Amino acid sequence: MRLPGWTAAAGLLSLPSALAALAAPDFTNLDSIKDTAAEVAKDLLSFYKGEDPGWVFAIGILPGPPPDGDYFWWIGGAMWGALLDYRHQTGDTQYDRIITRSLVEQSGENKDFMPANWTATMGNDDQGFWAMTAMLAAETNFPPPPAEAGLDWLALVQAVFNEQTMLERRVNIPGNNCNGGLRWQAFSINNGFDYVNTISNGIYFNLGARLARYTGNDTYAEYAEKTYELLERLKYIDEEGNVHDGAHLPKDCLDVNKLQFSYNAAVMIQGAAYMYDVTNQSQKWKDRLDLLVDRSLAVFFPNGVAYEYACEGVGSCNVDMRSFKGYLHRWVSQATVLAPHLRDRVMTVFEGSARAAVAACDRGDNGQMCGFEWTRNGGAQSPKQTSAVHQMNVLGALTGLMMKEAKVPVTNATGGMSKGDADGGAACRTCVRWRKSPWAIGLGRGF
Repeated sequence: MRLPGWTAAAGLLSLPSALAALAAPDFTNLDSIKDTAAEVAKDLLSFYKGEDPGWVFAIGILPGPPPDGDYFWWIGGAMWGALLDYRHQTGDTQYDRIITRSLVEQSGENKDFMPANWTATMGNDDQGFWAMTAMLAAETNFPPPPAEAGLDWLALVQAVFNEQTMLERRVNIPGNNCNGGLRWQAFSINNGFDYVNTISNGIYFNLGARLARYTGNDTYAEYAEKTYELLERLKYIDEEGNVHDGAHLPKDCLDVNKLQFSYNAAVMIQGAAYMYDVTNQSQKWKDRLDLLVDRSLAVFFPNGVAYEYACEGVGSCNVDMRSFKGYLHRWVSQATVLAPHLRDRVMTVFEGSARAAVAACDRGDNGQMCGFEWTRNGGAQSPKQTSAVHQMNVLGALTGLMMKEAKVPVTNATGGMSKGDADGGAACRTCVRWRKSPWAIGLGRGF
């Protein structure tokens, strides 16, 4: 969906001319961190072509998918989330128009982040990443889209949540160990439809917790709770707080893939912090949250610096995996806003990791593009490699540090202005009330 009056901004994506490594900020000074983050954000946008003449088909997305470019569709949604967090913490509004235009363009024909041209490769996690960015827009009072768009941030999230609650998206085989689990892929024709993965279910959990807090509707919290319990039952989250990747329906979800990726843990930590807040700081959610945080600090920061150990140590990280460190920093940092008891033990580690991240920004044509390996002398293993996801990671690390002083996200009871549609979503056009929709009642039995 393209809205009238939106044209490319001349000079928006120009690169700095100085060929020097990115200057490290004074990590004790918030303004200094903001200045460095601004440089990283500017370099991040240099990878985006949607504002360039002749690239109208690429509005909102990064060049791809492979082999036509490095990036899958969902990475675009993740990038706007990183910039929204940066915008909220710094007050830098220069990218507002481009963020709004991108989210509206990729919202799809049914206003549910399911654009028809991406259906053939649509994962529930892909759709969910865009919804998480829209949720962040609602929670930070990001200005609403123009009226002619006919949508708002909260309504987009509710549409996605409704569709992912449908039995058609889930394992619906009573008595099967996987029953109730959200599948990786949205449609049965897609490879991976038989995989029940943590990130898809984790994003659903995350959105449920955040919708519960924003709207005050307890049904969202109930579904978030059921999802967390499902992941515990399937041993995707184990007794030590390890968060594993998923398992397959043909194996009754007993073949748990025990690879640990940081974004799986981070999405659960952020969601658990919201549930901790929703339940008035209940001991149950505090225990869950503390377990996940303590284990994640041990697993993903072995030397005090973010390290994607499942792939980084063996050099097998693909572009998707190389984007995870930024989510880890941002989402866990935001958890400390809602659960302040975490702040000291998280931020002490995260500051050291951010220092290493900035030290990796010494490459590219301008000499300050960022690398991926933060623990090896600024990424010495791949000195020439640059990527939008590397910029997202460092931007996330710097943005996370700014959250030490952040205010809690708004709700519709505390000044939130985003308008919702509890019956949104292509599959729920005839629902009278979301709570009473037939598929919602059926899913409750399915769990």
